[in-house]
Amino acid sequence: MRSLAIRAACLAAFTLGAGTASAEVLRIGVLSDMSGPQADFAGPGSVLAARMAVADFGGTVAGMPVEVLSADHQNKADVGANIARQWIDADGVDAIFDVPNSAVALAVSGLVAQKNRALIVSGAGTSDLTGKNCTRNTVHWTYDTWAQANTVGNAVTKSGGDTWFFMTVDYAFGHALERDATEAIKQAGGRVVGTVRHPLGTSDLSSFLLQAEASRAKVIGLGSAGVDTVNAVKQAGEFDITERGQKLVAMLMVLNDIRALGLQVAQKLLLSEAFYWDLNDGTRDFAKRFAGSFGGRYPNMVHAGVYASVLHYLKAVERTKSPKDGAAVVAAMKDIPTSDPVFGQGSVRKDGRVIHDMYLFEVKAPGESKGPYDLYKTLATVKADKAFRPMDAGQCPFVGQRAN
Repeated sequence: MRSLAIRAACLAAFTLGAGTASAEVLRIGVLSDMSGPQADFAGPGSVLAARMAVADFGGTVAGMPVEVLSADHQNKADVGANIARQWIDADGVDAIFDVPNSAVALAVSGLVAQKNRALIVSGAGTSDLTGKNCTRNTVHWTYDTWAQANTVGNAVTKSGGDTWFFMTVDYAFGHALERDATEAIKQAGGRVVGTVRHPLGTSDLSSFLLQAEASRAKVIGLGSAGVDTVNAVKQAGEFDITERGQKLVAMLMVLNDIRALGLQVAQKLLLSEAFYWDLNDGTRDFAKRFAGSFGGRYPNMVHAGVYASVLHYLKAVERTKSPKDGAAVVAAMKDIPTSDPVFGQGSVRKDGRVIHDMYLFEVKAPGESKGPYDLYKTLATVKADKAFRPMDAGQCPFVGQRAN
């Protein structure tokens, strides 16, 4: 059954990219969760964001028309890697974008490095992509587990939430988020009193929530994303956990999650994103155009990250004119300062980590909201030089070497 699923996914990818590979066409692939627990987190919205970036760039680069393919990795590392291999070997794909699910992203990163193409991640969170698993062919754009943990964990601990219990999704992303959050909490003077792990896509989280409640920790940290986090917040409300004094903190939650929950349930939740549609004129314009093509739904930071990263990749291809040499294109991405209407000014470090501001938000109460997507109050801006883990040659093996 597993091999059949892989073949079916590869066939879907081939169908989406039908046509013979050609040196005269630049092909980029958006590899995402199109129908599972992270489909709203990334999924079809990421495909739209990529197409918007290509259109805004003019539709061609270095004399080549740009095509966007997409496929569903089903949250399985082997399926994602096989789609990536099919894309590169048979369909002429030059770069792969998005890739929510850290286990899939790590598998695809290794393959892309072997094939010398480019991987630009927006949806996956593990900070290992620019740490022990970094490659010269991978760029990590939007957020990572260290940035989320540093922004939210630090603030909550320093405000008095000094004992934590983690409810963590049991795969690479959750493990990295719990690890990085624990480090941030300890540095802020707090401690983690326990943890429990649950499978991805678990609909009934009651037993895990009861363990968290029994810990008597001041804070229950949700080390998950997408539907898992939404379900945890809903079910915690059903158990009146916060009413009895424990604070619920989402280590990774985005705009569409809050929209799904509703302000009555989500109000006063603290969360961190790298983007919010109402920050400035540039973010508002992007969100309005995105919503106009997406049934009125507004973009979250992952969608914004795909848009910005495709724009920056195309600038690098314009400079190098050699998209088949992924390492050279990524090196050019590091040389060119980032500049776009959704993240503003930034840079790509030698380890592949993109540096930009992060934001600490509080979810508004129903009476404070003036519209269906007026959901956040900005509590703090964490500047780019403080938002991400400092670069360390011991984390990324090639940092400090002469070649990029």
